[in-house]
Amino acid sequence: MATKPAAAAAPAATDAVGEEGAAAPKSRKKLLLIAGAAVLLIGGGVGGWFFWPHKQAEAAKTAAPPPPPPLIYLALDPPFVANFEDGQSARFLQVDVRVSSRDAETIALIRDNAPLLRNDLLLLYGAQDATELGTRAGKDRLRAESLATVRRIVKSLGGKPDTVEAVLFASFVMQ
Repeated sequence: MATKPAAAAAPAATDAVGEEGAAAPKSRKKLLLIAGAAVLLIGGGVGGWFFWPHKQAEAAKTAAPPPPPPLIYLALDPPFVANFEDGQSARFLQVDVRVSSRDAETIALIRDNAPLLRNDLLLLYGAQDATELGTRAGKDRLRAESLATVRRIVKSLGGKPDTVEAVLFASFVMQ
């Protein structure tokens, strides 16, 4: 009997070794596969870490343009006073005018040539119809014509007419 159990034990031992031998190549393949995936993940993370700050810096440069310079307002003092023609509902117009631009050179050009500008604007204001200026649309039209006049003068003086952004009425009185 002793021989039978020994014989039975021997094949069992060889089966266990054979199973372990077969299991060892499978576990190595799994280990290599997991190690390869880990290397790829780590490599992708490192590459992303280097790429991300550069991409963010480029996006920050292109996404944020510098803010425009502040508006500069120039008051054309004293206020303009123009007489209307006889027979209209009002006798005179008094307008306090401001010119705005973001360009200091344009403001200096307007300030230095104020007599020319005042002359042309005064002629424009004196040629208006009082009943039309009594409406919002009439005032808006007069502001647009005033802006066109200022830009025309700035252009004739060698300046940049597009830098004049607006002509504003600080006060507008008709009597």
